[in-house]
Amino acid sequence: MFEPLRIGMASDTLFGSPVRNLTFGVLYMIVVMTLGVVSYMLDGWSFGDALYMVIITVYTVGYGETMPIDTAVLRGITIAVIVLGCTGMIFLTGALVQFITLNQINQILGLKRMTTQIDRLRDHVIICGFGRIGAMLARELRIARTRFVIVEQGEAEVARARDQGYLCLHADATNEATLEAAGIRHARTLATVLSSDAANVFITLSARSLNPKLDIIARGELPSTESKLIQAGANRVVLPAHIGAERIAEMILYPEAARFIRETDCMKDFEKVLVALGLDLDVVVVEPNSPVAGKTIEMVEQAANGAFFIVQLNRHDGDSILGPEPSTVIEDGDGLVLVGRGPQERALSGLFETPGLATPAT
Repeated sequence: MFEPLRIGMASDTLFGSPVRNLTFGVLYMIVVMTLGVVSYMLDGWSFGDALYMVIITVYTVGYGETMPIDTAVLRGITIAVIVLGCTGMIFLTGALVQFITLNQINQILGLKRMTTQIDRLRDHVIICGFGRIGAMLARELRIARTRFVIVEQGEAEVARARDQGYLCLHADATNEATLEAAGIRHARTLATVLSSDAANVFITLSARSLNPKLDIIARGELPSTESKLIQAGANRVVLPAHIGAERIAEMILYPEAARFIRETDCMKDFEKVLVALGLDLDVVVVEPNSPVAGKTIEMVEQAANGAFFIVQLNRHDGDSILGPEPSTVIEDGDGLVLVGRGPQERALSGLFETPGLATPAT
């Protein structure tokens, strides 16, 4: 999405590559100074005297000669060091200035270009934090060709994000001015995935006040933070540790279903297609005394009102039923493989966690 702007004018003509020029200048000076030192030593000078004479000559300091230059050979060596060494130092100094100047211009114009690109974004996603979760999220959004901008405070993370071609603001996401610069008033979604719960709560509060219609997804480390994030204005809260525990439970309780959903390449690709269509694929365990226990597949799907449908039923005794009949009765301890439309949390909380399940009218 974002590629650093390169100054290409005369890069291969008048000035050449700054890095190549700088490398050539350094190597040239090493060769000239080495030959000068060796030449003086071959005429009977010590290494220290020869090195000192070469250095004060190429740097044009002019402190004075360490040894008398009283022979034609020494005068020839000194003239060669003056001409070749001083010319090389002029070239090396110019290459160094060119390298520093062009890098600064690249940085200034690159940042300006990035700011312009962010200002033009509409209906985009803002990712606060480029840690492990933020990096994975950015990769998935790029695959889905969704426009997004990253807000990160760490220099190393910012450099990594920009190297990967992402639009990235080097700023503190808890600052409202930063969120404004990220285009929060025109954004569709904000995902705050920092490792600090306090920072995520503060960002959620700020984002909700700046854009009441914004869809906010917040990360929480502690279960107790979930309610705080919801109160602060988050639409959805993700608890990585909780999700990880659920996945482990799936593999323990229903290894075949978990392998069917998570591990095969075909199902991984199918799950990506579902996500692109706004659908989710998941496994839900029917807890003892659950409202859906004793109900049929048809009754549960009708009560869900299209929020999801059941594609597989895993009995607690180990049997699996793919595409169960609508009249199949759900029992305690069964596992349900669901394809859900939109956020499943709303449907699941109403059907699997509430005290009762209303039987749909016939």
